[in-house]
Amino acid sequence: MRWCSGVAVAVALGLACGHTNAQVYPSKPVRLIAPFPPGGTSDVLSRLLAQRLSDALGRQVIVENRPGAGSNLGHELAAKAPADGYTLLLSSNTALAANRHLYKRLGFDPDNDFAPVSIVARSGPVLIVHPSVPAKSVSDLVALAKARPGQLNFGSGGRGTPAHIAGEILKSSARINIIHVPYKGGILAVNDTLGGQIEMMFADMVPAVPHIKTGRLRALAVAMPERSKVLPEIPTLAQAGIKEPVPQTWWALVMPKGSPEAAIARVNAELDKIMQISDIRERFATMGLSTVHTTPAQVTESVKVDSERMGKALKDAGVQPE
Repeated sequence: MRWCSGVAVAVALGLACGHTNAQVYPSKPVRLIAPFPPGGTSDVLSRLLAQRLSDALGRQVIVENRPGAGSNLGHELAAKAPADGYTLLLSSNTALAANRHLYKRLGFDPDNDFAPVSIVARSGPVLIVHPSVPAKSVSDLVALAKARPGQLNFGSGGRGTPAHIAGEILKSSARINIIHVPYKGGILAVNDTLGGQIEMMFADMVPAVPHIKTGRLRALAVAMPERSKVLPEIPTLAQAGIKEPVPQTWWALVMPKGSPEAAIARVNAELDKIMQISDIRERFATMGLSTVHTTPAQVTESVKVDSERMGKALKDAGVQPE
């Protein structure tokens, strides 16, 4: 009986220890791959989330910038990482929904290589022009473009980005001939708009707003359903006369496919708490972002919807995969 009791106790302890070990996540630092250039919205968002998740998880979350090929390089790296819960990727609807229509080879499968965690932010771009452009409103800009067909350039962070799609929608809706100039990241396009190398672009709020506030860039409209809290004096595109809706940008955290459900659930739960923090909401608002928290299934559904919508917009613009 003693032997049996000893065995029973040992088994019980073993099961208890095994159960405890299974619940310990994370037990080491977590890396967060940021597949976009430093300085842009995605980079700033990655660092803000990494800081908060480090506090919440009790382990350091380390940002690793891996830009290139329209974010495809960072996504490929994340897709091939061990599915152990210790790799996070800040993705977006550009990467997961639009890039499949832009590249013949991605190096990853946007539908099957990732386990979604949650959408974390949403925003619309702001239409900006260099101060030398003699346009104080969208109607002024349209008139100028009609007077100078093919002479005005609009930048973006690359083919198929929401900024590119927004420019194409403006082009078709207003029936103007403006030339798309793609860059390897939105921050680079903003810099060239600041320098006057290109006349205008639909820019992310994060890199654009500080320069709008100082007068180095002029904002004409925001591509949002409502006016932005950070630029309340600037009309929406619809208010400015462009009725066709422009796709919003959203960002989501994902893990490699097959990552432990417990890890996904833990990070999702912590994100829910983080998005309720008042100073996080305020910080997001100052960047022109809305805080978002979703289920993993809602990420999957958003990818499906935006893939269809962006695919149509790119096809209508005559953009072919390369």
